[in-house]
Amino acid sequence: MPDSSVAGTPQLLIELRGVGKSFGGIPVLADIDLRLEPGSVHALVGENGAGKSTLSKIIAGLYSADSGELLVNGEPQRFGSPREALDLGIATIAQELALVPALTVAENVYLGREPRSLGWIGRRALRARFLELARETGFDLDPDVVVGSLRTADQQKVEILRALARGASLIIMDEPTAALSGHDTELLHGVVRQLAASGHTVLLVSHYLSEVLELCDTVTILRDGRLIRTAPAADETEASLIEGMLGRTLGNVFPEKPPVPDHDRDVLVVRDLVAPGVNGVSLTIREGEIVGLAGLVGAGRSEIAHAIFGAVPRSGTVEVDGQPCGTTIPGALASGVFLIPESRKEQGLVLGRPIRQNVTLSNLAQVASGSWVSPARERRAARTMLDRVTVAGDDRRDVSALSGGNQQKVLFARALQRSRKLLIADEPTRGVDVGSRRAIYDLIVEQAAQGIGVLVISSDVEEVLGLAHRILVVRGGRIVAELTGDDMTEERVITAAFADPITSGSI
Repeated sequence: MPDSSVAGTPQLLIELRGVGKSFGGIPVLADIDLRLEPGSVHALVGENGAGKSTLSKIIAGLYSADSGELLVNGEPQRFGSPREALDLGIATIAQELALVPALTVAENVYLGREPRSLGWIGRRALRARFLELARETGFDLDPDVVVGSLRTADQQKVEILRALARGASLIIMDEPTAALSGHDTELLHGVVRQLAASGHTVLLVSHYLSEVLELCDTVTILRDGRLIRTAPAADETEASLIEGMLGRTLGNVFPEKPPVPDHDRDVLVVRDLVAPGVNGVSLTIREGEIVGLAGLVGAGRSEIAHAIFGAVPRSGTVEVDGQPCGTTIPGALASGVFLIPESRKEQGLVLGRPIRQNVTLSNLAQVASGSWVSPARERRAARTMLDRVTVAGDDRRDVSALSGGNQQKVLFARALQRSRKLLIADEPTRGVDVGSRRAIYDLIVEQAAQGIGVLVISSDVEEVLGLAHRILVVRGGRIVAELTGDDMTEERVITAAFADPITSGSI
């Protein structure tokens, strides 16, 4: 690939021997041995908090090991920064995107490595380089579009292209497909296979076990900071990976769906809803019913949720329990609607504040007298909800210190603080490990069993099928199919989402 040295970069053999790492005296990695072979795709799997990210950050130069050693092609290395790792051919695509929103796609891809003439950036050369790289990878992106205007899936593509443009021999990918559609995921998988075939190494950190088994040559399982085993992916199954990650079998992935009450009482009625990205949507949700919204990334699923929640201007009718729903977020909350948003870090949590404050934020009146919050009441209220969602530990810590799964549970704890008639959960298990995922599914089913209507939005077809009593498929901001009973199959969901039959397990 041009200017990326994809075919010419020297191969790297990465070895970790007896690596350990602690934070604040608490060990997060202990005696880790790992070998990353050139030309392979190697997966790290484990629950949130197992040490996957810490281990990958040691390889990437973000952290230094407290014990043991890191070797690159047999030579001990101790990186002082990611730049030093990059100089040796190690690049990272982080789960949290690190792009400059105001710059164009091409400028982000070649940031710091732009072609220059007499100190000026050569715009024509920059564009030509980008188009050649994009053509090689098959990513269809306009080089002149400002990155901040792109949807998340396309921003992820920009991150991938930037790593390729830097000529990395080892690329660390942390949940790279979490925000991608099925088509985009397959495209990325093709790029990964192409990289491995050309002698590059990909270290994949992923919660999607089916992806790991399909894509990877080797899998390393971590649990509680310790290496459980490294084995060929061909020798593993989802069940064996789960047992290794948890130290026990998980049982059924999805809890049993509660029966929907016999009466036809609608908790939500939406008629002719029009909003940004929403084009005349009508739907109902019955008391105690779990309805799934499925569709491609960008189809309008989240837009429907935000319109119902009053987060954007809307027209049409939205009724909750027979009464008009407020057209603002405070109004929707007062009507009994609660939204757990797609991005917990950007739209849900206040990362610099304690866990307990994030929990009680939805109902400060419960813990305050006038404008003064009672620490004792706040502590009791938060602890009660955190116990219900199984988040242990000191709730005075900043919520940013929690794993992704526990952060998501904090949002559910916040929802439980309020009286609810309708709960909207947008991508409730994105970036969540398999153990926490089951706990979140249990919380969703528990809400329905209490008579609360639930709207679940997910890109994971299996998740929608496993949770929902009924599925609505969204395309182009409209509901294009309603599936119930025996019609609720993966094939029918995906066919409706694309309008053409395809074979893919994620949309």
